[in-house]
Amino acid sequence: MQTVSRASVTVDDEVVGKIEDGLLVLVGVTHDDTPAKAAELARKTYELRILDNEESAADSSAPLLVVSQFTLYGDARKGRRPTWNAAAPAEVAEPLVTAYVESLRARGATVETGRFRAHMLVESINVGPRTILLEL
Repeated sequence: MQTVSRASVTVDDEVVGKIEDGLLVLVGVTHDDTPAKAAELARKTYELRILDNEESAADSSAPLLVVSQFTLYGDARKGRRPTWNAAAPAEVAEPLVTAYVESLRARGATVETGRFRAHMLVESINVGPRTILLEL
């Protein structure tokens, strides 16, 4: 998760998600993730005091751009080719990313998204930069 002044996701020359002054959230899903974990992570993300003046996205109504990112579970400890064995398969990951986004929206968050399984161009201009890894 990064605080950004601007972030966008483009797929096939079409901007599918865009925010200003908010959080860019890259979401990776692994094999033991559940809808309950997705909901708890959404709560934590939305309430985390990472913005200026120790405010959260909930406090400031900052928008979130959520992008699925299986490569967060890349493992390159051996050899020269990373493996993504720790990443959940798309059939498992997609509903959990959707549950995460729906949970954020249920809390009142303004949420833009990338497009699952698409080749995305993700652009961001970081503030600070402030980047945090959240895991449950």
